[in-house]
Amino acid sequence: MTIWNLGSINADYIYALPHLPAPGETLAARTLTTGLGGKGANMSVGCARAGGKTEHIGALGPEGAWMADRLRSYGVGTTHIATLDAPSGHAIIAVEDGGENLILVFPGTNRQIPPAHIEAALAQAAPGDWFLTQNETNHQLEAARLAKARGLRVGYAAAPFDPAAVQAMLPHADFLILNEVEADQLRDATGTPLGELGVADVIVTLGAEGCLWFHDGREESFPALRVTPVDTTGAGDTFTGYILAALDEGMPMPDAIRLATRASALKVTRHGAADAVPTRAEAEAFEGEAHA
Repeated sequence: MTIWNLGSINADYIYALPHLPAPGETLAARTLTTGLGGKGANMSVGCARAGGKTEHIGALGPEGAWMADRLRSYGVGTTHIATLDAPSGHAIIAVEDGGENLILVFPGTNRQIPPAHIEAALAQAAPGDWFLTQNETNHQLEAARLAKARGLRVGYAAAPFDPAAVQAMLPHADFLILNEVEADQLRDATGTPLGELGVADVIVTLGAEGCLWFHDGREESFPALRVTPVDTTGAGDTFTGYILAALDEGMPMPDAIRLATRASALKVTRHGAADAVPTRAEAEAFEGEAHA
């Protein structure tokens, strides 16, 4: 089957600084690193690296062709990435010596994807395929409705968290993934326990504490692997991509979670976002650090 991901694509410009700037302060960066990012792109790479047939639905500006090239190099289908007469999305990330960061995101073409472009892409989807999305593009809700009408399963990452957007998506989602902070925000917004949202499978990621899976009125916990992280950017997106690819190939959810846990743990030992997502073979071989 195929995973159709309506998702953001960003150029990440990462500046290493001695400290984060104060208001009005000018600092010279020590280094500049350019990489592929955006939650959508990260998830597509995660799906593809895990072995899933993945088609990305999105948009770039004329200067963003290198990002489509990079996605293709990781196995992601890019036929449905439109080129618009507008700047691509990008993120400016300042990182100081202690690891704290400051991030500015310009949505650009990620928020300008034409509805007809999404419709044309999903017209090629087949019943039983997966549709995946998050909150960094436009038209997620309309796309989810269209996907459900075509018999697709819908996976939804509720980030960046927006209470109205998330609640609107819940009736259409078969799989919901969110982190601990987002889970608390959702409970506050709905007043409903996570296991009673009407979504078949809900996963809450807990960082170094692993994750929780809510299904059929049950709650199961899964531990994380022990690692020394150097960059947690994109770890949750890697986890999501691996989960979708594993489910798409028919893997039971507990096994999918264990595989995704390995992949996301290995990812945080590397610098970068989409460019640092491990391959399936790397994830399967990774055992984490030995306990002292």
